[in-house]
Amino acid sequence: MKKITYIISVLAVASSISSCRDYLDINTNPNLPDPANISTSMILPGVEAALATSYGDFLRITGGYFSEQYAQLFGTSNYLDFSQFTMSSTRSSGTYSQLFQKVLVNCKTIREKASAEEDWGTYLAATTYMAFTYQVLVDCYGEIPYTEALNDSNLAPAYDEGLTVYNGILADLDDALSKAKADQSVATNLLYPSGSSSQWIAFANTVKLKILMRMSSTQDVKSQLAALIGENNFITSDAQYAGCWSNAQNQASPYYSEEFAPWHSQDNVCANVALIRTMIEYDSDGNVLYQDPRLETYFEKNSSNAFIGGISGTNFAATAPAPYNSAAGLCRPKVAFDTPVSMISLAEVEFFKAEYYARYGSASDAADHYAAAIRASFSSAGVDGAEDYIARHPFNSASYAQSIGVAKWVALAGSNNFESYCELRRLGYPAFGTVKGSDMWDGANTVNVSNYVYGTLYTPYQAFAQVGDNHLLARWPYAQASQSRNTNTPTFKGYTVPVFWAN
Repeated sequence: MKKITYIISVLAVASSISSCRDYLDINTNPNLPDPANISTSMILPGVEAALATSYGDFLRITGGYFSEQYAQLFGTSNYLDFSQFTMSSTRSSGTYSQLFQKVLVNCKTIREKASAEEDWGTYLAATTYMAFTYQVLVDCYGEIPYTEALNDSNLAPAYDEGLTVYNGILADLDDALSKAKADQSVATNLLYPSGSSSQWIAFANTVKLKILMRMSSTQDVKSQLAALIGENNFITSDAQYAGCWSNAQNQASPYYSEEFAPWHSQDNVCANVALIRTMIEYDSDGNVLYQDPRLETYFEKNSSNAFIGGISGTNFAATAPAPYNSAAGLCRPKVAFDTPVSMISLAEVEFFKAEYYARYGSASDAADHYAAAIRASFSSAGVDGAEDYIARHPFNSASYAQSIGVAKWVALAGSNNFESYCELRRLGYPAFGTVKGSDMWDGANTVNVSNYVYGTLYTPYQAFAQVGDNHLLARWPYAQASQSRNTNTPTFKGYTVPVFWAN
């Protein structure tokens, strides 16, 4: 009975999301349907809707704050704790529950149905979403239920170490990829609505690439990476939920609905000074030497037609000088009702390849893929200027992690902030500089951001004490939804203990 309830709840989420849900206009019966009458095409779009809502909204927002791409807008405080590098067990609890109950449980059902029908294209799609979701959860919490998860008879599943989960989802992906063949049909879905298993094979390989690259920082997966990159069957365009959102409540892109729509309750997110002053380079007199063309696609200008960012750890005060003492003085992200929810971009694929060749191959190949990543990022943003950026920021093979880390941080700032937060923790770049938030604002009437150093992070003006100076939030406390019900929830390891793949 619990499984059916989860399926129906997912269909309810999906049917509220918009023209993404045109094919979900199902006449609902007040009585629960027979499981045999629920098809994979009924379930899969609901899985995607739930994943888009979590990954494209809450995780995007938190990732933006934790990677210092976002700061807190003047006059509001809803996410001020995030800007101070804080995460409580309650703040992430709803997302944790949604990912388990509305994504993973229903993916399991899809896999069971698809396997019974030998529908291997759909089986691969559900497996890929399971791997993607489990990876996200590990990347947040470090350890999660996996080997004993998704079993209705076990209400207290054991937590597994992150490496165990990663190895498990790799094996699941390999199994599903071995079964799926090119050009097989796939159940109705949002990611590739007119596509076939060939696109899902490429997407699955891309998710596998991300998993292996995360593992590669602490595990020897060189041979697996070599085989995968040698095959080179990855996405050839950004994998995203696009063209399926409507400009109406419960039908718009999730991040827009949460933070920007006319029906939302409060404005919170603004640009961070770190990102703004990395994308705009100044001379010693404060004159602009270079402005990254992508900036205008990432953020709106402020009321004075300028790009001004906030400082992590504060939402300022009325005593602060203009433009920092008004919401209109800071720049808001440029998000529309139809903004795509990015799952993984072509730029990310090329950055991973650049890193692979920098570590295991030739410097020239690494530089070529670094340049390809920049070009892909500019193309996704719809602007010219990639060659100028590459010339200004050439690839440095001796400091490849810094070259890739800073460039990836900038590239993902407008589309996939959560992945930026993960890659910051793994690559170690941008690194913390010597300037702190308290060096840029005195807490009263003086703001001086000219001392910020290009391409660095900084300790927030007010940082969470258990994270401290010059540290990112390394992991999240286990979700309250688990702590309150699962007696096998471990003791939290601490906010500065890295997940298994991180520095």
